[in-house]
Amino acid sequence: MKKYCSVIRVIVHTQMKVLHRRQKKAHVMEVQLNGGSISDKVNFAREHFEKEIPVSNVFAADECIDVIGVTKGHGFKGVTSRWHTKKLPRKTHKGLRKVACIGAWHPSRIQFTVPRAGQKGFHHRTEINKKIYRIGEGYKMKDGKLVKNNASTEYDLADKSINPMGGFPHYGEVKQDFLMLKGACIGHKKRVLTLRKSLLTHTKKRYLEKVSLKFIDTSSKFGHGRFQTPQDKAAFMGPLKKDKKD
Repeated sequence: MKKYCSVIRVIVHTQMKVLHRRQKKAHVMEVQLNGGSISDKVNFAREHFEKEIPVSNVFAADECIDVIGVTKGHGFKGVTSRWHTKKLPRKTHKGLRKVACIGAWHPSRIQFTVPRAGQKGFHHRTEINKKIYRIGEGYKMKDGKLVKNNASTEYDLADKSINPMGGFPHYGEVKQDFLMLKGACIGHKKRVLTLRKSLLTHTKKRYLEKVSLKFIDTSSKFGHGRFQTPQDKAAFMGPLKKDKKD
């Protein structure tokens, strides 16, 4: 292999046991190894057979990465929703959420540039230059205690975890290592994403600057979100009826 190969790829899979989701089947993917000689790549691959590769070994804070995934599906949609074309006047015959003219007589074909009804969403997309704000550790045991302090900053008075009060909507609690990215990610909650090193060489200041987070909001994302931690809520509300021990 070291003698004849020019490209080395490894087959990797996700750990579905860790997440406790409904799906049990792992996501499998082929990843190319880059950097070093062929023998280095083969040695690296052999050393890491059946081993976990943590996210902190691949990415670093303040780095820009690309996110690949599948967008939210919206089913079969008309032109107004799918291409945001102008609605026709109210009195239009046979409907107004249409394209008035879909082309000239000749060429006697519909051009690909004309908006038509069809599938909207559930498309494969790549978003580039997502800055990593934080690489956080999951919950871990230290001196017999469970440590959840992975979202506090220099300005925080109390320790707190990355999970908002009541967990993330439609997801739950994040107990493993995590990445905090700038901006939104494509797709629905719980949908698998592929993270990739940027293919570009960044020189601009906004991609290279170091970011220090002053505050991470962990108030509830379900309601109005008044409290940052359960301790804050308990201090403000006082002893509650549901917490009373008989």
